[in-house]
This record gives sequence, structure tokens and C-alpha cells, in this order.
Amino acid sequence: ATAAVSTLGGTPVQRRVASSAASRRRFRPIAGAAADGAFTVTTPLYYVNAAPHMGSAYPTIAADVLARFHRLQGRDVHFLTGTDEHGEKIALAAEARGLSPQEHCDSVVQEYKSLWEALNISYDHFVRTTEPKHAELVTEVLARVWDKGDIYKADYEGWYCVGCEEFKDEKEMDEHKNCPTHQKPCLHRKEGNYFFRLSRYQSEIEALLSDDAFVQPSSRRNELLTLCREGLRDFSISRATVDWGIKFPRDPDHTVYVWFDALNGYLSGLLSEGTQPSSEALASAGWPASTHIIGKDILRFHAIYWPAMLLSAGLPLPGSVYGHGFLTKDGLKMGKSLGNVLDPTALVRAYGADAVRFYFLKEIIFGQDGDFSEQRFRDVVNAALANNIGNMLNRTLTLLAKNCGGEVVADMATALPEDHELVVLARDQVALAKQGYERAAFHDAIEAVVLLCSKGNQHLDEVKPWSAFKSGSDAERASAALALCTVLELLRVAAVALLPVTPALSRRVFEQLGLPPVQVDGLTWADAAWGGLKKGHATAAPSPVFGRLEGDMVTEAAAPKEAKPAKGGGKQGKKAKQPKADADTAPAAEVAQSA
Repeated sequence: ATAAVSTLGGTPVQRRVASSAASRRRFRPIAGAAADGAFTVTTPLYYVNAAPHMGSAYPTIAADVLARFHRLQGRDVHFLTGTDEHGEKIALAAEARGLSPQEHCDSVVQEYKSLWEALNISYDHFVRTTEPKHAELVTEVLARVWDKGDIYKADYEGWYCVGCEEFKDEKEMDEHKNCPTHQKPCLHRKEGNYFFRLSRYQSEIEALLSDDAFVQPSSRRNELLTLCREGLRDFSISRATVDWGIKFPRDPDHTVYVWFDALNGYLSGLLSEGTQPSSEALASAGWPASTHIIGKDILRFHAIYWPAMLLSAGLPLPGSVYGHGFLTKDGLKMGKSLGNVLDPTALVRAYGADAVRFYFLKEIIFGQDGDFSEQRFRDVVNAALANNIGNMLNRTLTLLAKNCGGEVVADMATALPEDHELVVLARDQVALAKQGYERAAFHDAIEAVVLLCSKGNQHLDEVKPWSAFKSGSDAERASAALALCTVLELLRVAAVALLPVTPALSRRVFEQLGLPPVQVDGLTWADAAWGGLKKGHATAAPSPVFGRLEGDMVTEAAAPKEAKPAKGGGKQGKKAKQPKADADTAPAAEVAQSA
């Protein structure tokens, strides 16, 4: 006999392979959207044991860029982020602060939301695993998995890492039984828990990992395949020793294990409060995800555990799982547990959101590890954004205002031949940028636009329109005016192509070009085609859009700190000699007038 039927529905166990293949054919990886035009991207659900840091901001920026790009493509985007709020580590962190677990979670969640606002993160859904709708969905999924016969109770004895919330094999620890990630000793425990029959899905998971489209970058796939071929072992999905969590539906003496709890947040987060969790409701809300953006250290849970859980529940699998690299400091992964984090709030306050977003996606190949240097950060941003965009736009508009009344002198769609060097370059670089965004190769997308802007500056230096305006013939002056408008059109194209990465800067460029907000709000990727500026179009009075990053350095090794409610922050280290900057203002003193 079976228990009450779950509303989630699904296919029988014997058909799970065909179901998996069919669902993944319909939902492509990062390189595309679902057949119906939907695109769903998720960040990790961040663990709220402490305040957010740059390691948590990094994948969120990346997911935001993907979301913004696919919105420009006209797709129905669902961008989900959120917080994982249950488990032993959370309870311990709350106790250390003298707070209840819920109070602790509420304060840290506010810090995340404040940081996401400062970084211009355009999420559509923010899920909290302490929400009633999440508990309801977890209960539904457990009911379905239980009815499949995929849950059983057993004793387990081994070495447990509180930080990872998992038992460790001998080979996963050093000779002193320390966790290599948290560099803290694991605890020996013996527990009677409920287990999920992961081993039942050995062949399906191995087949899934054999498809190089599922795990990205592909270099991570072989590690998981090796792990899988060694034999998948059932894993615990409950804890009898942890009170802070969702009660196990069939045994209230247990709470749901944090991973089986948190991973289902990708489902519950898409549903509105009060919506009955069902296959139909999830499909209409954007499931399955096109891609999960997660750190490489939790790739096993997302590429092995999570698909098996979905197969058991009869739900479609995500299109892909992208395991990005670590941000490092002194050769070690940045992490709250190690106390070597980089505070993104300090960077945003000093330099603005666009500079932070631009640098981390341009300088670190997504999928690889990358180290941070503030001097390198300044050099890169100054060269690309302050010089190639900010300075070029300002001097071009100044010359146009002085010599042409600030008006575009020709229709840029027809003023130049189709084989003009800059027209061809713009077309080619926009195509390369599109390919980069589609592959989550953000550095390639950004480099394509940076090269385009560099060529615009080079064109100005070669033509020297200021000389023609000063002493040239009428024909030379007309040619100089056209050169200015050519550069402005190039910058308009570049601003569209960079819109996913630097949304506030792109908007300031559009404002300087005289584009009304309603037109900017309606932009699509098609607007990156050459020819948008029309004859007689009036540009705005010249005003700098991005100044050089300079002044005192603002980052230093952050000491471990307790999470606290966000109240605008306290001291963040010695601040650069610049005015406050946020997602909608320019980042340096010389641009303060435009804020």
C-alpha cells in the first residue's frame, strides 16, 4: 500500500531515465533557453552563519549578468537567489550572538539584501528556507520520495564536519582528521538517521555526468565521474541531534538534513506564498532551471545528489550546473570560516557597483580561481571604464557641443559604408560579446566590448577632429563632425553590449547621448546593432560619467566578525578620498557633479 499521493506528480521509477533525457532536451544549458523562451538562473542559497563577503557576491554578480543578458534577448527570465537558514552551524552562530536562530537569520538576510541592492542585483525571487512555503514544499517532496521507497532509517558512525554539514571519508580529511576546507577538526559521531537511496540512481547519474553539457566548465566533469564510478553511497537526510530545522514529517524527533532541505529551495523559491506545490505550478513558475551557478566546492551536491532527488520525486532536471572557481587571498579560498574574506561593501562604497562587477567578471575567467589585488583592480577599471568610455565620451560630447551645437549631424545607419572599419568591428565585437554571455565566458564578452571602445579612442586620435575644427576647410570640418558622431554611435553600441555588466554606467552613457529613460527601459540586444543615432538628435550637456579610481586604498584582510543587522555599516577600513558611490552614481570625485 502507498501513502497519500503527493501533488508533485511525476513518472514511475522504471521510466526515470527517459524522463530525465526528455526534460534535458527541452531545457538547454547556459547557451540557450527553454523551448518556450524561459530562462531560469539560480545562485547558491547562501548559508547565513555570518555576513556576506566577496565570495558570495561573485556568483550573484555572474547570475545577474546572465539574467540581464537574457532579458535583453526578450526571454522570460526567473532569477532566483536566497538563503539557507537551517542547521547546526546556524544554531551555534545564533547562540554565540545571544540571539534566537530566527533573529540571527533575519539580521544576516538583511545584510544580504542590502548588499544585493548596492551591487545592483536584479533578482526576481529571494527564497528563505525558514519561509512556510518552503517547509510545505520540502514536506511534499519527502512524501513523494518516501512513496518511491527511496528513504530508510539506519545507524551511521563517522567523522562529521559542522562547517560542511556532512560526514567525511578518511581520504577527505588530513592525518589529524581536519576538514581541508574549514581547517578545523571533524567530530566523531554515531547517529541513527534517515537515508536517501542515492545508490539506486547510480546508472542515471553516471549517464547524466557523461553528457558534457550538464556540468560546466567541462573540466569539473571528470572529477565527478570518477567519484560516481567509485560507487554512489546513500546519504543522510535527517538529523536527530539538531533542533533548528524542518521537522521530518514521519518522525518529529528528526529534522530534515540541511542539504535535502536547502536544495529544494530552488523549487519553493519560484512559487508564490500560498501556491500549492505541484508539477504544474513549478513549470509555470520557471522550473526546471536553465542553470545553477554554484561554487565548485558544492558541485557534488548539485550535480549528483540534487538530480537523484529530482529523479526520485519525478521532477525535471536542471539544464546545467556551473561550478565557478574560488576567489583567493594568499592562496587560500576566501571564506567566513577562515576569516580571510574581502568585504564587498567597502569596495562598492569606495568605487561603485559597476567597477566591482566589471573587474571580477573581466579579470577572473569564470570557472577558474582568481586572486584579488586592489591596485590591479584600479588599473583595469581606470583603463577600460574611466579612459576608454568615460574620457572618450566626455571629450567627444564636448567637441560636438562646441562645434555642432550638440546635435548628431547624420543618420548613423546610412552615413558610413557597410564595410567601414568601425561598422564592421562593431558588428563583429557585438557578436563575440553575445557568444561570451551565452557561454558564461564573461571575460570574453567584456574584452570584445573593451576592444571596440579602444578602437574608438584610436579613431579619434588618428582623425584629430579638434584640429579640423580649429583650422580645417568646410569639408574637413564636416568630416570631423561625422567622426565625432561615429564615436558616439560606437559608444551607444558598447553601452548596450555592456548593459548586463555595468547597468548604471550604461544608463549614464545613454543619458549623455540624450536617450529618454522610456527608450532606455525598452532596450533589447537588437539595439546593439549599428545605426541608432539619427540626424538632428540632441545630446545632453557634457558631464563625466566615470572618473578615475584613486585615493587611499580601502581593502585589507578582514578579521572574522559576527553578523549584525545592516544599518549602513561601520568602519570598513580607511576610505579612499572619494565621495560615497552606489549602484546609481559615479564612483570618483571628478564625477560627483553627475551623481
